[in-house]
Amino acid sequence: MNTLLLTAGRVLLALYFLIPGIMKFASWDMHIQLMEKHDMPFTPILLGLAGVFQIGAALLLIANRFTWLVALLLAGLVLVINVSLHDFWNYSGIEGAHEMQNFVKNLGIFAGLLVLSGHALAERDKQV
Repeated sequence: MNTLLLTAGRVLLALYFLIPGIMKFASWDMHIQLMEKHDMPFTPILLGLAGVFQIGAALLLIANRFTWLVALLLAGLVLVINVSLHDFWNYSGIEGAHEMQNFVKNLGIFAGLLVLSGHALAERDKQV
């Protein structure tokens, strides 16, 4: 049962990055506009890198390869995205509430990635 729960959690976390990674390319212009709205520099380059990274990292998580490192790197990406794109402190009303909801949701994803990374490291250390 433990293995099933860990596998399901890891794959679901991976899907959280795989689908948006693909959508970055499928809805390129929309994502560029969102990034430009938040005054992000080098938007095409950063968007392409983020998409490739999210897809590759998600596939590695699904395959359970380099899990501790990939989870930590994705956690870092979540923090960057949270501060850059979910800056609720710069908005008011519905838009501010929506950005705060995304910010807090991403903190939960961040926490899950830290737990996954810590678990993967503990498992690796048991094998050494």
